[in-house]
Amino acid sequence: MRRTLNLVLPLATSVACVSLCYSFLQIRTERRNLRNELTRRSAIVAENIAETIESSRDKVTSKNLSHLLYRYVPRESLSGIVVYDPSGAVRAITPGLPVRFDQPPPEALRAVKVAAPASDFVAVEGSTLNIYSLPALQDGELLGIVVVITDSSYIQARLMRTLRASSFTALVQTIFITSLAFILVRWNFISPLANTAHWLRTLRSGVPDSSRALPKDEMFEQIHAEARHLAQDLNFARAAAQEEAQLRESQSLLWTPDRLRVSLQSKLQDNSLFVVSNREPYMHVFNERDHTIEMLIPASGVVTALEPVLDACHGTWIANGSGNADRDVVDSSDHLQVPPSRPTYTLRRIWLTPEEDRGYYEGFSNEGLWPLCHIAHTRPIFRPEDWREYQRINQRFADAVVQEMREVASPVVLAQDYHFALLPRMVKEARPDARVAIFWHIPWPNPEVFGICPWQTELLDGLLGADLIGFHIRTHCSNFLATVDRALEALTDWDRFEIYRQGRVTRVRPYPISVAAPLNGETPHPLRSSGEERAALCDELGIEASLLGVGVDRLDYTKGILERFRGIERFLENYPAYVQRFSFVQIGAPSRTDIPRYKQFLEEVGVEANRINARFESGRWKPIVLLQRHHSHEEIARFYRAASVCLVTSLHDGMNLVAKEFIAAREDNRGTLILSSFTGAAQELRDALLVNPYDVDQLARSIRQALEMSEEQQGEVMSRMRKIVLENNVYRWAADLISDVSEIRAQSSEHQEAMHAQ
Repeated sequence: MRRTLNLVLPLATSVACVSLCYSFLQIRTERRNLRNELTRRSAIVAENIAETIESSRDKVTSKNLSHLLYRYVPRESLSGIVVYDPSGAVRAITPGLPVRFDQPPPEALRAVKVAAPASDFVAVEGSTLNIYSLPALQDGELLGIVVVITDSSYIQARLMRTLRASSFTALVQTIFITSLAFILVRWNFISPLANTAHWLRTLRSGVPDSSRALPKDEMFEQIHAEARHLAQDLNFARAAAQEEAQLRESQSLLWTPDRLRVSLQSKLQDNSLFVVSNREPYMHVFNERDHTIEMLIPASGVVTALEPVLDACHGTWIANGSGNADRDVVDSSDHLQVPPSRPTYTLRRIWLTPEEDRGYYEGFSNEGLWPLCHIAHTRPIFRPEDWREYQRINQRFADAVVQEMREVASPVVLAQDYHFALLPRMVKEARPDARVAIFWHIPWPNPEVFGICPWQTELLDGLLGADLIGFHIRTHCSNFLATVDRALEALTDWDRFEIYRQGRVTRVRPYPISVAAPLNGETPHPLRSSGEERAALCDELGIEASLLGVGVDRLDYTKGILERFRGIERFLENYPAYVQRFSFVQIGAPSRTDIPRYKQFLEEVGVEANRINARFESGRWKPIVLLQRHHSHEEIARFYRAASVCLVTSLHDGMNLVAKEFIAAREDNRGTLILSSFTGAAQELRDALLVNPYDVDQLARSIRQALEMSEEQQGEVMSRMRKIVLENNVYRWAADLISDVSEIRAQSSEHQEAMHAQ
């Protein structure tokens, strides 16, 4: 009973308080309304008398005024009327008024002073009177003062009746709701919980009591299942976590951050995860306007995917500290707990000088490896000094990784991208017990192309220090195996995609990365239709167009932007009906502008866009709108939703997430994707219009086909591609990659146990 009262009494108190507050507000509102009504009636009487005085100032006598006043006195609650002359003497007065009205009351004098009506409620001889004063004016001259006195005692009487009625209603409501709550709590909670508690006690003791059964309710069925786990294993917390993971994996086809967190927490168990990347997940910069430090979150699908895992295992992310305020927020060990709102893992920052960054990042990584792997007909540049800097920086990051995991048993290391090809071997030599994986986000070329690199042997040896190497697609895995087969003394197992060298095994697997697509069509805010969004964007851009195309890229020579522009030019040449109808918006984020080839390419893109616009532009329409700045996800999503077609024409790309972002944004199942067959995304998105970006005529035909595709066909194609993107999202990518690392660790442990047994 006491537990029931503990639940019900707060509810009863809350209901009573709410009812009383409502009654108070109701009475206050009614008092205000009644007083306003009383004042309004007094104003009507005073205005009529003042109008008579003003219209007949010389003809109205005191006797006439007295007769006029007598006509109003019989009205309800009206106590009397007084008319004063300008000097304050009584000119006419109704009988029965207190002596105090032989002279103008203060309210009348205030009305004269402000030359406006004045009303007030005053206590007089035990009653509350409303005194309404109105000066009679003509051409600014005071002719007299009309004072209407009304007894407002009836208002208090009416309010008391309302108060009694409201209090009675509040009491009835409180009793009714409290009684109903008491019954429901006893029936639905207290009694079943008491039975459940008794059942759990008997089950724990090993002597089940068949006289009491758990309620046939979903909530109690789950408690029943958890209780059986408790009877088998006294560690209740671990059993509950396993059950949660099992439920989530069985009930949901889609990977979410929560599912990823629970699933990988059980697989990693007590082993910490260490992520190494050049880009940091959180950056701090100085705000020059108010001299404060701001935190920026760089756009990165890798951060989105890996943060739930690091959160689950309280891992460490090691990255280059690139923000100009990064040093001001770390501790003495260059550590920072993140995310800021709820710190769950550690960010370790590594500091590079501008000279080191130019050699390691701009030089060897982006002037050497990047063009080498993309085969975009830009000659790679390999300088010995850049290679030496690349080696030093890889060693510095590897030393930091080893330092961070010095007290961790069986750690898991995941390196990101071509910046750290040497790191796996360095870490493995220092910590043979570590499970090391690296994901290569760019393509891997065929052996002939990669053989151009003067240090291909060293790069391959560094990569083969990893237990697992991940690429986007199987073709890149095959190219890597073929490169190793040609360049190194190693045994390559083409059936299992494994490389055996120096007594170790390196597995090579494809893991197509994706985006964090919205689940179940949920969006943070209501969206405009495609047509409404297009009209709004055209208005903001200052153009007129009934059809929009969009391209979203870093301004990089591998993205096929110049080929894209020439395809649009050929499209307008061959299909002039689309002139002044179709505009293409190219969102181009400047990238690596300190590298000469990128700076040159930036100029080439601008020149080409201007040339085509000069040829076709007319009035407020132009074929190409080039936006050379960084855009937020929200800004880009608007263009995705408004576009009739999205062009992804990379000359060579590991995956290209723009294609998947466009599909994820099209919850209306509209729009068409034109996709280069030289992207990794083309392996999954077979329903896109696949093109060779070097074939200008094919690109022009594909744009026309996309714009003339029926809504029904668009819906069928887009729905199939959305299903692929939603089911194979970035969380699944992380789950597959890290799960495979965990399985490698388990197999290694079993192998060691077998060796010891022998």
